[in-house]
Amino acid sequence: MNAPRSHGDGHVDASLLRHLGADVVIEDGVRIFHPETVSLGDRVYIGHEAMLKGYYKGYLEIGSGSWIGQRCFFHSAGGIRIGENVGVAPEVKILSSVHDFDSTRKPVMHYPLRFSPVEIQAGVDVGVGAIILPGVSIGEGAVIGAGSVVTHDVPAYEVWAGVPARKLRDR
Repeated sequence: MNAPRSHGDGHVDASLLRHLGADVVIEDGVRIFHPETVSLGDRVYIGHEAMLKGYYKGYLEIGSGSWIGQRCFFHSAGGIRIGENVGVAPEVKILSSVHDFDSTRKPVMHYPLRFSPVEIQAGVDVGVGAIILPGVSIGEGAVIGAGSVVTHDVPAYEVWAGVPARKLRDR
């Protein structure tokens, strides 16, 4: 078993980002890891203390006009693509990997990661504290309710909420 190693401090150096659009706001306390895998479109807002965990073989793309709330946590090992004009409320978590365990022979964290990209299409709104799990796609204009856990794909222009999230109605 390998000894733990630091991932660095994540302090933002915008010059290291894969792409930095015009008029981007990155608030105080934001941490960006593996910035070479992170692309921010024009007019993107990243709220205070958000953590964007790039990964050496993943990608994190946030489209123009999108707003990322305070204390969000994105882990993009499997890839995260957020479209244009997406609203992500504070404390949302987006995960794109999970440990692929198949027995009880060892602790779950010692099994390899399985990577599954997450896609959030244009015009989506994600409510406070929602969790988006690996492999999920959220269609254009959909709404995810506060505190929801999204485990399945969400079609365009539908409103989903709950744990696990399920369709409430069309938009």
